[in-house]
Amino acid sequence: MCVLNRFIFPNQVGSFVMYYLCMLPVQKIQMSPLVQLKRSGHYPNGDDEDWYSRRHTGSPWCAPIKVKHGDVSCRTPRGENYRNVMGTRCKIRCKQGYESQSSEVVCMASKHWSSSYACQEIRCAKLDMPVNGGYKCSDGSYFNSRCEFFCSPGFILMGQKTATCQYRKTWSAGVPTCVDVEPPKIKCPNLKDKWAEPAKLTARVTWDTPEGVDTADGILTDVILKGKPSKSNFPEGLHKMSYTVFDRAGNKGSCRFTVRVRVRRCSALFPPDNGYMKCDSDADNYGTTCEFTCTGGYELRGSAARVCQYGLTWSGTDTTCAAMNINVGVRTAAALLDQFYEKRRLLVISAPTAANHNYRFQMTNLQHAQCGLDLRHVTVIELVGTYPAQIGRIRHRLLPPALALQLRLLLQIPQRSFQMVLVDKQGMDKQRYPFPITAAELFTTVDTFPLRKDEMVLQQEAGQTCQS
Repeated sequence: MCVLNRFIFPNQVGSFVMYYLCMLPVQKIQMSPLVQLKRSGHYPNGDDEDWYSRRHTGSPWCAPIKVKHGDVSCRTPRGENYRNVMGTRCKIRCKQGYESQSSEVVCMASKHWSSSYACQEIRCAKLDMPVNGGYKCSDGSYFNSRCEFFCSPGFILMGQKTATCQYRKTWSAGVPTCVDVEPPKIKCPNLKDKWAEPAKLTARVTWDTPEGVDTADGILTDVILKGKPSKSNFPEGLHKMSYTVFDRAGNKGSCRFTVRVRVRRCSALFPPDNGYMKCDSDADNYGTTCEFTCTGGYELRGSAARVCQYGLTWSGTDTTCAAMNINVGVRTAAALLDQFYEKRRLLVISAPTAANHNYRFQMTNLQHAQCGLDLRHVTVIELVGTYPAQIGRIRHRLLPPALALQLRLLLQIPQRSFQMVLVDKQGMDKQRYPFPITAAELFTTVDTFPLRKDEMVLQQEAGQTCQS
């Protein structure tokens, strides 16, 4: 006895044929290997649709679906055993991190599934490389890949440090920026103290211009100096200087340095009493020369000029101005005048008698102008009387009659009339007066002499003036 069972199989024209098989209840019917593989759901050729198309040329069967990294559930119009038959619909569910081109595929009459059903790994768009930086990713641009951003030396990261590829194919954070906030470095020169040059108060200081160094921009040569440039002459003292440099991001770097100029100096010199001192440079620095002169009526003793030497000592000997010691015991008028050469001017006043009206008026006028005479280095010599009764006088010192006579003869001064002769420091007869003059007129004439102009400058510097 057998039990009839109904089976439906597709034919070559696309329709279905019903078959009845008699199944023995006890004795099993041996199936073909292909039928056994189809019922078990395992296929020797996997999901090779082309192989199935060739194998089942007369049947509208699609290759069985096998999904790696996912699951598939199919719904067939003919039952479970016909899940690959035409019209079968299969839903594709991929594991987390994977996606399929279609969530559902259908077995078509062409014996192919309606679209690709493979589960492919989710992939985000490739990240842009941050300027002046980069990134490292754990798994490229694929799902759940974690990318860490970094910046080049000298830059810092502004933004999220990491980004992760998400399920929706988007990154969890945007690309950060690398910002240069580190200031450049610059090293100023280290200069030793400089000594001023001889007879000068300055020193020429030279150094190499420094360069800035920036981790982002490298060497920076566009530096800004505050102060005098290199190879300049710096005066005595401490000079504060600085260099500044900027990188391309505007970060500022700076450094400071000093230039100190020293002057070698001798001990201070002072003008002698009744004399003047004129120095070049700064009066006491190395190489300075000081020259000394004495006022009229005084003679210079010691060195007329002294120099400040490298060892900070003055050359020569101390300088003094001693009062002139006029020797009236000389035998000739020329020897008398030689004592005044280049030292004093002479105003020789000659009169026939002491009662001469012009003589008395002139001496009275000059009596109140002694300061002006001394300021202009003028010595008055009086010659009064006629030979052999004539006498001569230089202030309080008397001249012998013979010496007074020689002086009149040498200067060609008449004995019997009033006359004055003005002689300069070179012994030249500069002016003759047959009548008395005022002190102001005399001073005006003397002040026009060439040497007198230099004397006036020295006296003004020394503050020597007459109040009356």
